Amino acid sequence: MAAEIVNPRSDGSTERDGGAEPLDSFDPAFALHRGGKMAVQATVPVRDKDDLSLAYTPGVARVCTAIAEQPELVHDYTWKSSVVAVVTDGTAVLGLGDIGPEASLPVMEGKAILFKQFGGVDAVPIALDCTGVDEIVETVVRLAPSFGGVNLEDISAPRCFEIERRLQERLDIPVFHDDQHGTAVVTLAALRNAARLSGRALGELRAVISGAGAAGVAIAKMLVEAGIGDVAVADRKGVVSADREDLTPVKRELAQFTNKAGVTGSLEDALAGADVFIGVSGGTVAESAVASMAEGAFVFAMANPDPEVHPDVARKYASVVATGRSDFPNQINNVLAFPGIFAGALQVRASRITEGMKIAAAEALAGVVGDDLAPDYVIPSPFDERVAPAVTAAVAAAARAEGVARR
Repeated sequence: MAAEIVNPRSDGSTERDGGAEPLDSFDPAFALHRGGKMAVQATVPVRDKDDLSLAYTPGVARVCTAIAEQPELVHDYTWKSSVVAVVTDGTAVLGLGDIGPEASLPVMEGKAILFKQFGGVDAVPIALDCTGVDEIVETVVRLAPSFGGVNLEDISAPRCFEIERRLQERLDIPVFHDDQHGTAVVTLAALRNAARLSGRALGELRAVISGAGAAGVAIAKMLVEAGIGDVAVADRKGVVSADREDLTPVKRELAQFTNKAGVTGSLEDALAGADVFIGVSGGTVAESAVASMAEGAFVFAMANPDPEVHPDVARKYASVVATGRSDFPNQINNVLAFPGIFAGALQVRASRITEGMKIAAAEALAGVVGDDLAPDYVIPSPFDERVAPAVTAAVAAAARAEGVARR
């Protein structure tokens, strides 16, 4: 039987066997996305000329004048203190790669509605038609007066590191690359609970991370900050170590604070005797390598849609298994972190998001599990209504403690 030919058309329909048919007539994902997933909604009524005169001219002029005289009033009399820009250049979108700014918009809209659904934070998707570091930085700096925070999303490594660093230097509002830090926060939370379940401290664990991109580097930094015993990171060429001559500047820095044991060779070599595997790279890890890990190991295979180690294989050897998928227990999902982190930062008008705020978020997230801790429950569900309030409160308190809160 010949395969059916489905060709997209510019009007959103397809040609199927010679006839035009809308994509959303046979695919529910297209039906849900038609017209976009979000809209702007007024928070005040404009019912008559009196409302109009307050919402717009002449009443608005008095507010504008007051802000011009006292710029800090912008937080009280505009949406600035409660809205985040979700910024991408479309170069590293989910598992799709460099698909460009227009094709990234459905994902950015999705991110924005997750901000609202799970953290009560308004967000605006902004897809930039530029990929140069200088261009992106300058563009975001010029957009920043409209927003209380910037969430960088789906920007490929290693550019994402420099873009975030330079924006943090230039802006006095939180700048957060979720692909890095959101993943790291949730991973640390799950690892804390896995360690608690096994009666061990983080300092007793040796972890191996597969992937030295945005998420891998951020996870390594956070685990070291949180007191992990040791962590080694492997890229396509093997373990990142100071003796390698092919390292990028980011990986050279990584080699300075990881791999205290001096492990060399391949990822599989590093896994021998390791307590923790964290996968953020894709690919497949051989079952024999998983079998070589320490007794009672933890396997966090987070690549989507295909984990580096299938959970059925991982469970043969590991005491705790986590993935990035929603159809297995212990999903490492960034939505557990970023809405509450931004909500907490905006609540206190934080000038930035510190390492302490991220670790506080991880501790709060781990704490939601409480006494219900079990091998299949080391991290809460994104739909657990306790998550966002717990993370928000912890982040706000940490911001105050670290002196970056402005209210």
